[in-house]
Amino acid sequence: MNPFTEFAVSAARKAGELLKSRLNTPHSIDYKGVVNLVTEADRMSEALILDLIQRQFPDHSVLTEESPERERDSSYRWIIDPLDGTTNYAHGYPVFCVSIALEQDGNMIVGVVYHPMMDEMFVSEKGKGSWLNGQRIWVSDTSDLSRSLIATGFPYDVRESENNNLNYFNSMIMKAQAIRRAGAAALDMAYLAAGRFDGFWELKLMPWDTAAASLLVQEAGGIVTDLRGRNFSLTAPHVLASNGKIHQRMLSALSEAQE
Repeated sequence: MNPFTEFAVSAARKAGELLKSRLNTPHSIDYKGVVNLVTEADRMSEALILDLIQRQFPDHSVLTEESPERERDSSYRWIIDPLDGTTNYAHGYPVFCVSIALEQDGNMIVGVVYHPMMDEMFVSEKGKGSWLNGQRIWVSDTSDLSRSLIATGFPYDVRESENNNLNYFNSMIMKAQAIRRAGAAALDMAYLAAGRFDGFWELKLMPWDTAAASLLVQEAGGIVTDLRGRNFSLTAPHVLASNGKIHQRMLSALSEAQE
């Protein structure tokens, strides 16, 4: 494990322990939209991670969910979601995670997703595979969409926008074995990397949702694209990830929903 990865693991664990300790306490909640919220725990977790980065890597750029981007003259950029699954967290539903990724010259080289309630640390390094609590993980080998467990989510503007994933959900639910909607995209993709899910798609995600998790999936042998099968990038908000064996079938199901 390189020093960058060791740092990301340590920071994610500290932030996760903070979140876990505050889960069942009253929360201060602000709304960024009709259903898009932020808690004091989001900000506390982010402040903890930013402080650690400032002390260890003051010359690195940082992109995080709750603060303005910090740009430095550096080839390195940290991409952070201090609390993925805020709505779950605000309701005391224990499905959430911390996501920390490191990008070098536009290429993801480290990805860490930590689920503190299960003490599960998902770690990936470019070219060195993906790991869960020190054990190598791989995507599933399921090749039949009708026997696949798929994950998805719905955007915060589901009430206002027609591009709200309901059409894709209706198409996919008739073809997959089952669909889960847990409310934390980074954790869904980490589970895909570990073979717990066979596929995942979601609309209108942000870079901090997918940066670490996309590397986890790819280093575990999976595929990450946009909804039309084109190369994935952090600026493409619509994401499709799979074990590779059902990717084309998922693309077809999503394409049918557009017709």
